Amino acid sequence: MKTDSYFDMLQEKLYSAVISDLLDSFGFRSQTMSPAIRPLEPSMVVVGRAKTALAIDVHRMPAKPYEKQIEVLDSIQPGEVFVAAVGGSQRSAFWGELMSTATKAAGGRGAVIDGLTRDARPIVELGFPVFATGFRPTDSLGRNEIVEYDVPVECGGVLVQPGDLVFGDVDGLVVVPKELEEKVIQGALEKVQGENAVRDAIAQGMKVSEAFAKYGIL
Repeated sequence: MKTDSYFDMLQEKLYSAVISDLLDSFGFRSQTMSPAIRPLEPSMVVVGRAKTALAIDVHRMPAKPYEKQIEVLDSIQPGEVFVAAVGGSQRSAFWGELMSTATKAAGGRGAVIDGLTRDARPIVELGFPVFATGFRPTDSLGRNEIVEYDVPVECGGVLVQPGDLVFGDVDGLVVVPKELEEKVIQGALEKVQGENAVRDAIAQGMKVSEAFAKYGIL
């Protein structure tokens, strides 16, 4: 099992674009989420295992408020990223400060919501990476409800399996299928080294055409 030190290393050395490039090279060209999903602050970076949840719009008060929401929060494991598929719903803020606090306390590394959040200021102060499509102060009770979790979901246009690697920064979010992770990460680390060499060569006066001919990277 990969530890936090592994995710910390990825956060320090990689970025979403280079991971996307490697996925492209393996023929996985639809692994980046909708650009509508943005970090609460540009400096936020999220990396970890997908903890998936599926939510739907509802139009009645539930018999047991927040039932599955509580279940999924209680089941968060260290290194996981809460990935909530709410279908872009704007009925309410699906995410908020208390969910952020609970996920962080359980060892979770962030949240990705293809819907709305609230409590933006305290979440930022908490230092917890949250990516969402926007903000609304409205509570989710009787408006959005989790119906399943730990199941495949489509979030931001990408099919996410439980345990997939999720990486997000200011450029956007990318999902690495579990079966490709080792090859993609190794290739991404190597590509970063190559890109650094190309950047230095161009900065020192080498023509782009010469750098591309030498390194094969642009």
